[in-house]
Amino acid sequence: MPTPATSFNQSVIDEFRANGGKVGGPFEGGDLLLLTTTGARSGKEHTTPLGFVRDGDLLLLVGSNLGGPRHPDWYHNVLAHPTVGVELGTEEFQAIAVPAEGERRDRLFARITAAEPGYGDYQARTSRILPVVVLERPAHEAGIPQEAGDFAEKMQQVHLWLRGQLRHVRDETEAHFAATAAHRGPGAPPAPGLGLRIRQHCLAFCEALEFHHTSEDAHLFPTMAGYHPELRETFDRLAEEHRTVARIQGELAGLLAGLGGADPERFRAELARMSEELTRHLDYEEEALLPILAELPWPPGPPVPPGQPEAVK
Repeated sequence: MPTPATSFNQSVIDEFRANGGKVGGPFEGGDLLLLTTTGARSGKEHTTPLGFVRDGDLLLLVGSNLGGPRHPDWYHNVLAHPTVGVELGTEEFQAIAVPAEGERRDRLFARITAAEPGYGDYQARTSRILPVVVLERPAHEAGIPQEAGDFAEKMQQVHLWLRGQLRHVRDETEAHFAATAAHRGPGAPPAPGLGLRIRQHCLAFCEALEFHHTSEDAHLFPTMAGYHPELRETFDRLAEEHRTVARIQGELAGLLAGLGGADPERFRAELARMSEELTRHLDYEEEALLPILAELPWPPGPPVPPGQPEAVK
């Protein structure tokens, strides 16, 4: 049976979606978005209406839980699954949820309380530090085409995202090492772990990569192999490369399992290995499959009933 809080949230969600992001009641006139997370334990999607504060192009959330003693469920969800769905007005997009740390968290929380003093009241009610979560849209997404006319273009969209996100994680990792090496004099050096920002972006990359390869293994490759038996060795090689990449992905995920951060040197080595293996794999997959996939429309049409001829391309 739904709890009163669940029923209230659902009524707000329904009103938000029916009115282009506008709601009445206690949220009337405030900045509100819908955040869809993946359950840390259940793996199911959960949508939560949340107030937010803008900081330039960034959207800032606070895990206030009305000043309660525990972090809200949605916060635990984003630590386990950083990729979230965001509904803002009539716009829908995906983002990566990154909890701010240290000085950045304090600076952003001051920005938030200046705009919405109620969050300061919530902080005063509890001994826990209210987390500040930044919804980030990776910069490389701006260069990825939004539309795809065939399967080849769709595959290229996914590959561009994976390449760009991996490059982002590597750049952040190298910046961490550079800051550590450059530290001199007073003041705290960078923390020995790699930090939540690198962790969240790397986990988001790993989840997207796993979904992409699992979908190919379960659907795309078997279907193509049925029509192109001459490519059997190609699909066998691609499947074996998926297993190799998955092993490295598992190593990275294991290193990032704790919030304290991974061993930087080991993480850096595994990330370099991932970059080498995945780049080689994506290059080969594009060379072998894009010419064939360019003949298949995206999105795919409905299945053809048995005995009925396929539409002429």
